[in-house]
Amino acid sequence: MTSPAVDLTVHHQPAGASDRVAYGFVKLLRFFADTFFAKRYGHRAVVLETVAAVPGMVGATLNHLKCLRRMEDDRGWIKTLMDEAENERMHLMTFIQVARPTMFERFVVVAAQWVFYLFFFGLYLVSSRTAHRVVGYFEEEAVISYTHYLAEIDEGRSPNVAAPQIALDYWNLPAGATLRDVVEVVRADEAHHRDVNHGFANELRGLPHGDIAPCPPHVVLEPNWKTAA
Repeated sequence: MTSPAVDLTVHHQPAGASDRVAYGFVKLLRFFADTFFAKRYGHRAVVLETVAAVPGMVGATLNHLKCLRRMEDDRGWIKTLMDEAENERMHLMTFIQVARPTMFERFVVVAAQWVFYLFFFGLYLVSSRTAHRVVGYFEEEAVISYTHYLAEIDEGRSPNVAAPQIALDYWNLPAGATLRDVVEVVRADEAHHRDVNHGFANELRGLPHGDIAPCPPHVVLEPNWKTAA
């Protein structure tokens, strides 16, 4: 299969206190992830994808309620954020089949999800722009992590096992697809979320949506939503 094209160079340079807070927070999360998981990228994905599925749902919920209160159009934000949350959940369901989480990791998943949900919900109420910037930086780090994961597979340090059936169905991958193919399409998903959330943050700041982080069309194969549901 053809590898999805991903721009690995995209980075939003922090501009202002809000961006610097968002960037510093994400770098702190990156430090803890690197310390806890090291190069265990499959297990890292299980925990982090649980957290990554939170912002889209929070953003969609709060934008839905805001639009109801104001009786105004959402400009497509709600569906975009809901699709993001669903996509991240499918990442989790896929990597659970690849790296079976231990009981301790399952506890970490539950604890991290609750803590991050409450934090992000509060942050979105206070500053939705900062919240979207956090997600943009979070996805930048996800692209880096999955690039490292691909290197681990290519250099033989992580086994390139067969892709789980759930991944074949969701991304319409061909029979015989491997873990490497899955990591590539997941990385492309994360790059798309990166660009969308930086674009939302730009718009909330009054900048053109694609002034710093353009939002190209989704480059991965269209998910099989009917099968995934």
